[in-house]
Amino acid sequence: MAWELKSDRPIYAQLVERIELMVVSGLYPPGCKLPSVRDLAAEAAVNPNTMQRAMSQLERSGLIFSQRTSGRFVTEDKEKIEEIKKSYAKEISDEYLRRMYKLGFTSAQITAFLDRTIEESEQNG
Repeated sequence: MAWELKSDRPIYAQLVERIELMVVSGLYPPGCKLPSVRDLAAEAAVNPNTMQRAMSQLERSGLIFSQRTSGRFVTEDKEKIEEIKKSYAKEISDEYLRRMYKLGFTSAQITAFLDRTIEESEQNG
């Protein structure tokens, strides 16, 4: 699966974000052993040094940890994972609300719109 990386932001920052999303979405569950830096770099089509930089950042944030002889693992701290997940959700929500207000919707209209959209989504399954 190719990673879609853009030239508008540093590659390592996009790698950090992508791996964070894989963790918070459950693709890499708590305690899961991560692929090697070389394997991840090959999958993302980036230089292994760039992937190493991203992994180091994730280690500093506490989302992953390394065991000297066994590789890197996702933290088992579910609260940490949930905190990052909520941070992403807040960012997405803020952007959505900013754009809806810019379109001229009121808070009540946005709420009604979301309610209808959720209902339709549940009906379509």
